[in-house]
Amino acid sequence: MKTQKEKLKEQKSRDLFCVVSDAFRIFARRSSRVLGSAWAFASAILIIVIWGLTGPTFHYSDTWQLIINTGTTIVTFLMVFLIQNTQNRDAKAAHLKLDEVIRALKGARNELIDLERLSDEDLTSLEKQFERVRKKAERDENTPGRMSRANGAERASRGKGI
Repeated sequence: MKTQKEKLKEQKSRDLFCVVSDAFRIFARRSSRVLGSAWAFASAILIIVIWGLTGPTFHYSDTWQLIINTGTTIVTFLMVFLIQNTQNRDAKAAHLKLDEVIRALKGARNELIDLERLSDEDLTSLEKQFERVRKKAERDENTPGRMSRANGAERASRGKGI
């Protein structure tokens, strides 16, 4: 394990973009954990109720309406970046896990690793390939005299007395 001093020296040598990126990642993760909680939702409801109850006091003025409009606009604008950051990280992690499963499975097509980086035309072509495979599987399953895997497994288990 590295000491905090060593980590600090490494961090100083890294470029500013990496430091800011890491700081934002940590902030976004912590914020999403807090802001995605039931307590944050309840707090937002409470703020709206308080704002609504203060309407008669301020005679439902333009300023009174402007306060909630400005507040919600600012919060929404900032939340877009937090949500996008956490979604990007989650998607990247899911893709990497799927890539590892594809790589590890014998018989899997390793060309499918990093699919998210392909062009739209290549993705459309792959989609058509999988559509043909699905249709072929449906035809094979509906062919008279041909036993589907599910039916075969069911018959095999009955034959064994399970």
